[in-house]
This record gives sequence, structure tokens and C-alpha cells, in this order.
Amino acid sequence: MGEHVIKLPDVGEGVAEAELVEWHVKVGDLVREDTVLAAVMTDKATVEIPSPVDGEILWLGAEIGDTVAIGSPIVRLKVAGEGNVKAEIGGGDAPKAEAPAKSVEPKAEPQPSTPKPAPKPADPPAKVSPAAAPKAARPASISGAPRAEGEKPLASPAVRLRAKEAGVDLRQVPGSGPAGRINHEDIDAFVARGPQVARATGLARKDGVEDIKVVGLRRKIAEKMALAKSRIAHITYVEEIDVTALEELRATLNKEKRADRPKLTLLPFLMRAMVKAIAEQPNLNALFDDEAGVIHQHEGIHIGIAAQTPNGLVVPVVKHAEARDLWDSAAEVNRLADAAKAGTASREELSGSTITITSLGAMGGVATTPVINYPEVAIVGVNKMMVRPVWDGTQFIPRKMMNLSSSFDHRVIDGWDAAVFVQRIKALLETPALIFVD
Repeated sequence: MGEHVIKLPDVGEGVAEAELVEWHVKVGDLVREDTVLAAVMTDKATVEIPSPVDGEILWLGAEIGDTVAIGSPIVRLKVAGEGNVKAEIGGGDAPKAEAPAKSVEPKAEPQPSTPKPAPKPADPPAKVSPAAAPKAARPASISGAPRAEGEKPLASPAVRLRAKEAGVDLRQVPGSGPAGRINHEDIDAFVARGPQVARATGLARKDGVEDIKVVGLRRKIAEKMALAKSRIAHITYVEEIDVTALEELRATLNKEKRADRPKLTLLPFLMRAMVKAIAEQPNLNALFDDEAGVIHQHEGIHIGIAAQTPNGLVVPVVKHAEARDLWDSAAEVNRLADAAKAGTASREELSGSTITITSLGAMGGVATTPVINYPEVAIVGVNKMMVRPVWDGTQFIPRKMMNLSSSFDHRVIDGWDAAVFVQRIKALLETPALIFVD
């Protein structure tokens, strides 16, 4: 038998370290070749580490949340054969097992040959008066609380009435009377304890605290959001948009679409509207390097789509939206969303955005204040679509209305420019035929 050490492999070009976000095994587990041992994360991309050999887990070299350098030992296995390291060579990587100390039984001392004198008979026990005799301890089931389910506490009608008026659950009150009977003094003592009072309604205070370590994607999100809010001076602009005509057009296109085309949602229309608006205001499609004092204004429009996944928020990127029509945009959004939810999106698919859309779908709320995806300078937020009465000059008519809540980096985007950008998107969405006009 030998030992095999698995080191953290190179998980990406230029990556020097990765965060351990999940263990799939524990010490003592038997694993086979290609069994997934752990998952590490870097730049929002999660990479699984498989075992190259069969063996038994002897040692795990990191805890969840630890940052591990590339090439560092992370797992040690016992394998058949020589393995790739001698068992005695462990250095500081794995704790060496200490040999159990041999137990030594003490030698029996020789017994003296002279017999010991017999002990004197014990004095007869002194008589104890009944008043001085200690009281027998009452069984825990009588004085303990809470009582078993269905067990009725013993108490007089007067005590029960008082407990009811005070909102005290008698099942939670220890009784000091015979057979655990509850008296008025027991009610007083129970109420005086305060935090332990359980109400007759069944409601009870809870004081437990659960510590949840912030690791993996959640830690990345926290760091990114804190950086964005601390570095960017946000300004949020909310505008109401009538999407009645757009929804009619979308329904018609979906009804008459070819079988090889995806179903259209609102997002492809919004993306095409943003492409047209950015063509008139290219300063919105930019990254601001505030440390160097340089704005990198991009010609290619790479739209990030903030997506909620079982592991947290990720932003897959539709590259070169300026070169995609409605159907191509819809297909790419669907593909990226599926990859993000399945956890298979690559680093390239989760990076490189120049402007972002965030949408909570049907739960979008009336208005939001989106946080800019640093170091971008703008983010467009889609709010909930709903039918509202709109005054047309003579009467109220039902219209499908939706708010856009958009945030801008006020250090480089003036409020006027932000308003012009949103108003241009509004005009395109309210008259959707303009989206198709070059």
C-alpha cells in the first residue's frame, strides 16, 4: 500500500489561487478514479476536482472558504501500489499519526502474610424523627417542564383562570405542590423568569443564532457589491413605459414564429432598443477605470444579463449584441441562462460585459435602485409589468405599463444624459416598429 497526494491543478490561465467552496468527500471515504472530490471557485467560475486514482481518503488539506494556491496539496489518499509519495514523507502537509502508547498494567503488590484485624461492627443507625427526614425527591416528570404532549397539568380552577388571564401556558409551568400540582406561587415564579414564558397561544421566544460562513459565489457577490457602492456615485432614474403595443407585437411574432426559432420575451426587444440608444450615446457603453482616470468606451456592445441561480447571482454576457437580431439575441439569452443555472457557464461567458440588464421578472416590483456592475457606468432594471388605467384625454383606458429603473455612474454620466438615454429606450419600446428601422 502507498499514498497518493492530489494537488490543486491549474484551473485557469493566469489564476494563482482558488477558493475551496465544497467538499464532496470526507476522511475515510473510498473513492474511485474520476470521483469528484471538491469544487473550487475563481472569477465566478466553479471547477470540480476529480480523483485520478482509486483509494481511501486519509487527509483533506483545506476547509470550505479557504484560499488555496495552485499546486498546493489538498487531498491525500491510501492507494494500492506505491502511490506518488512515500508514506513517511508528509512534512507539514498532513498530520502524522502518532503510535498509540502501550498500556502498562501496574504490578500487583504482595499481600502481607499477617492477616488484618477484622473490622468492628458498625454502630446501629441513629433514629431519625419523621420531621428531620429528608423529603423524597419528586420525579423529574412531575416537576419538569415542558410536559409531555397531551399531559394535563394539575391546577385548581382559580390557578387556571389566573394563567389564562396572564397568557401563561400551564404545560410549561413546573408545579411545586403534591404530584406536581401548580399553585399561585408557581405562576409568580414562572412569570418572573420573563424570557422563558411561553404563551397559551403556542407562540414562544427563540433565542438561537446560526452562523453561516460567507464563502464561494456569495462572498464574490458581496465583495463586488461593496466595491460598486463604495466606488460609484449612483444616480437612479425611473421611467414609466407603455408596453401595450410591444406585447401585442411580441404575441404575434411568437404565434407565427418558425419551429427553429426561440420564443421571444421582453429582453430581446429591450436589448435591441439599448443597442440603438447606445449608437446615439456611446459614452453609456463604457468601463470607468477610476484609479487611472480613464474611461474605456467600447464599440462592441456586450450586454450582461443578471440571472438568479441556485448558487446566487451571476451575470452571463451576450457578446456583440449590436450584431444580433431579435431571434439571435433570444437564443443566446436562453443558452446562457441555462448554462448559468446548471453551473456550467465558463469564465468567458460570465465576464466582459460593458452594460447590464437586471430583471426580477414577474416579481420585479414597482421600482428598484439597481447597483451598477462595477466598473460599468450604467445598468437598466426591468420592473413588473401590470395593467393600469391610463387617461387618454377623454377617458381612462387599460394599458400594459412597466417601469424601467436605471442607475448611472454620476461621476462620468450627467443626469441629463441618463434621462436622454432612458427616454430614447422608452420611445423605441412604446413604438416597437422603430426597433426594426435602420
